[in-house]
Amino acid sequence: MDKKAVFTLSAPAAIGPYSQAVLLDHLLFVSGQLPIDMETGALISGDIAKEVRVIFRNIQAILEAADSSLDKILKVTVFVQDMSLFAALNEEYRKHFHEPFPAREVIQVAGLPKGAEVEISVIAFR
Repeated sequence: MDKKAVFTLSAPAAIGPYSQAVLLDHLLFVSGQLPIDMETGALISGDIAKEVRVIFRNIQAILEAADSSLDKILKVTVFVQDMSLFAALNEEYRKHFHEPFPAREVIQVAGLPKGAEVEISVIAFR
């Protein structure tokens, strides 16, 4: 079994010693993505719906670089600083998936890189 790093210029570069994603056989492990706008490089904040949209745009770019897609996501992990954003997060999240939905957890955390309000990682297949 060979693992292979996945990289695309269409999504934010890693901000530490990790890969955007790692492919092992037919499984793709996508590192946590922040709401970074690729056009401006700015961190989006203050609007959880927009933040989730930007994150999934970045995740989609990474998945496409590995010949996968949002439809092939098996598991989603969401880290959020404020659980009061849960309902709004769910409303936007639902727009990116259809049944059967991926497995998921949402975890409230004390802090995220760059002061982000939300970070999302996924496991997908290709």
